[in-house]
Amino acid sequence: MLVMKFGGSSISNAQKVLRAVEIVKTELPNKPIVVVSAHGNTTELLVSCARVAKAGDISPDEVVDYHFKLADDLQVERKLIEPLLFRLEAVLHGISLLKELTLRTMDTVMSFGERLASRIFAATLAGNGVSAVPINAYDIGFLTDSNHGTARPLLPDIEKDISRKLSRYAQTPVITGFIGKDAKGEITTIGRSGSDYTASIIAAAVGAQEIQIWTDVDGIMTADPSVEPAARGLRELSFDEASELAYYGAEVLHPSTLIPAIRKNIPVRVANTLKAQLPGTVIHPGSKLTGGMAKSIVYKEDVCLLNLFSPRLLSVTSLMSSALEILAKYHVHTHVAVTSEASISLITDRAYTDEELGPALAELEGIAKLSLEREKAIICVVGEEMKGNATILGEIFAALGSEGINARTVSQSAAELNIAFLVDNSQIAPAVRALHKLVLRKWKKIP
Repeated sequence: MLVMKFGGSSISNAQKVLRAVEIVKTELPNKPIVVVSAHGNTTELLVSCARVAKAGDISPDEVVDYHFKLADDLQVERKLIEPLLFRLEAVLHGISLLKELTLRTMDTVMSFGERLASRIFAATLAGNGVSAVPINAYDIGFLTDSNHGTARPLLPDIEKDISRKLSRYAQTPVITGFIGKDAKGEITTIGRSGSDYTASIIAAAVGAQEIQIWTDVDGIMTADPSVEPAARGLRELSFDEASELAYYGAEVLHPSTLIPAIRKNIPVRVANTLKAQLPGTVIHPGSKLTGGMAKSIVYKEDVCLLNLFSPRLLSVTSLMSSALEILAKYHVHTHVAVTSEASISLITDRAYTDEELGPALAELEGIAKLSLEREKAIICVVGEEMKGNATILGEIFAALGSEGINARTVSQSAAELNIAFLVDNSQIAPAVRALHKLVLRKWKKIP
């Protein structure tokens, strides 16, 4: 048994859906379980619809037209998706009447993308000779807490229920990614790219032999190919390396995807739907060394840097504790923290608006002198090769220095798997390219 997750870009039009269906058909002897994201950019369209509805305008036409065309092109009967589209319009009508858009309501709106996708994909499988059934993840026990927008699945408690309920289906299941329900029966979402995480949880629940993440890239690369055209595909990575890459911004995987896989020791394969003949990248417990400096460079752009300077009466330890508590209170998440004798630097996980940061900053100014810097980027070099390498920092800073880049707030993991630092957004491309030359310089072969 294996779990096959198809991302939105992999099923964005009829041709891609049919290609994905063919990939599933080749795996039928292995009893595949399919998990789907919303088609194309449907989630973004739904978010826009919700916001426009709050302003009083109900306009789901683009979502409706897109899914009707997709259904027609795939010879799927419109009546299979019409009830969901009618329900979407009703929810938007409610938003427009109340002039209110809560996180709970936004989760409900966003859920329609995956629910539509599972019906269309299952019907297309059926039309191509594969008995399939669309399933909402929450109907097989995918329960979460009530933190709408960033809900956490109730692991590992839900796994037995998921396994038991899935065993009832003789058909190929096509399950919604990204969404669940809380104890009150309210729809929740587990964060963008959460379909990867859904797939991993289901795989752990059923004891799958492999998790396949089908996307529109050839696997995990040595760098972002849109920034560094010389980037190469990686044949394999360790769980630890892939976890670091996901945490520091690699968009191929949801950061939490590997947690269930690691716990159950299930390999994860990242592959290209349009190039199914390629092996992609396999993520598993071990890792082969490349002979080079590292394996990959990844970045997270548009983060904020908060610098807090400790008053003499407050230790850095106390300042750190108080600052993190305040940020958590206002749902501002810290990605990296660096300390000195008299100050701490906190890097956020994304760009926050003045409205989002305002209350937190006001409270922080009550305990420390504060400065805020925007339009920053975290760059991270990742690889098992860095363990015990006494020259690595010197090589990295020399490469950056040759481009006139000053790295700030440098940090390294205890396992010596990564080195991360901060630069301006405008310096992402030259920094990545300079470091990529180091990564490839001593490679004996592409792993």
